[in-house]
Amino acid sequence: MKSFLCFFLLSIFFLSCRSKVEKVKPVFSAISESIYASGILKSKNQYEAFATVNGLIETIYVKEGDSVKKGEPILSIASEAQRLNKENAGLAAEFSDFNANQGKLNEAQLGIELARNKLKVDSALYYRSLNLWEQNIGTKVELEQRELSYQNSKNAYSSAKIRYWDLKRQLDFTSLQSKKNLLISSLVESDFTLKSEIDGVVYNLNKVKGEIVSMQTPLATLGDAKNFILEMQVDEYDIIKIKKDLPVLVVLDSYRGRVFEAKITRINPMMNERSKTFLVEAEFTDRPEVIYPNITFEANIVLTSKEKALLIPRNFMINDSMVLKGKDNMVKVKTGLKDYKMIEITEGLTADDELIKPAQ
Repeated sequence: MKSFLCFFLLSIFFLSCRSKVEKVKPVFSAISESIYASGILKSKNQYEAFATVNGLIETIYVKEGDSVKKGEPILSIASEAQRLNKENAGLAAEFSDFNANQGKLNEAQLGIELARNKLKVDSALYYRSLNLWEQNIGTKVELEQRELSYQNSKNAYSSAKIRYWDLKRQLDFTSLQSKKNLLISSLVESDFTLKSEIDGVVYNLNKVKGEIVSMQTPLATLGDAKNFILEMQVDEYDIIKIKKDLPVLVVLDSYRGRVFEAKITRINPMMNERSKTFLVEAEFTDRPEVIYPNITFEANIVLTSKEKALLIPRNFMINDSMVLKGKDNMVKVKTGLKDYKMIEITEGLTADDELIKPAQ
């Protein structure tokens, strides 16, 4: 009785062991070889906006989620002293404006005309006295006085013209300088207003009205409303396989069960020394309906694919080069494409062969 019981138990054991042997036949199916990558979704042209001055926030013009145009104000920083500086610069520019000082030039022009007329008179008197002197009429003293008056008039006429052009040059310079000072003051005043650099959306505001800001603190995050970039980290061992325009299959946690298509658009040539990875960017060709920045995703960068290949499960391979066709019949095969589950057999097997899963 005991012998029968032992035989019965051993039979059950061996039958259970035989029932656990897994077998499979190669199948023809599509396969693609890809590189896994994870990353973060960023809005195109996404950037953090910084102030170029320190101070208190005076006014906030937008809310998170608002659309903005390039140059539209986001917030302003209190700048009473700068406002007064701009007003002073405006007053100086108005006072020094060339057209406002035209009367000074007109006066200088009248001085030239008077000097020219006096020169004409003194010139006529001098040459008349000189003619009379040649005819032995008049005195030497009178001739010398006429000559001296004539020379003085010539010098006065030249001086009047020089004064006119010096005054004009000075007025031109002062007018231009005051306008430049007003422009500089206006630019400095604009530094107290943070403006959008793009047409996009305000995704984040980090400060509230009345809060102190500094030039080292980001005040807002802005980006494109419609176009997004997939930022992926690719291992240094795989980066040489990545090429521009390669297809990418993307899975988002926000859209479970769906796969979206994208393509590689940029490969950053500088490796991150800490993570030993390269930044690779892609853009959607099949975009989700609603997406937001900083959403995480997983992706497969498709290197190559075949529509029909002879495939077996990867766990049926031994050392990536052998398979088990029978209990003791190991066959060497050549492989091709592979993914995380299946591998292509290019030589050594047919679709009719039955394989046994090797013991782990």
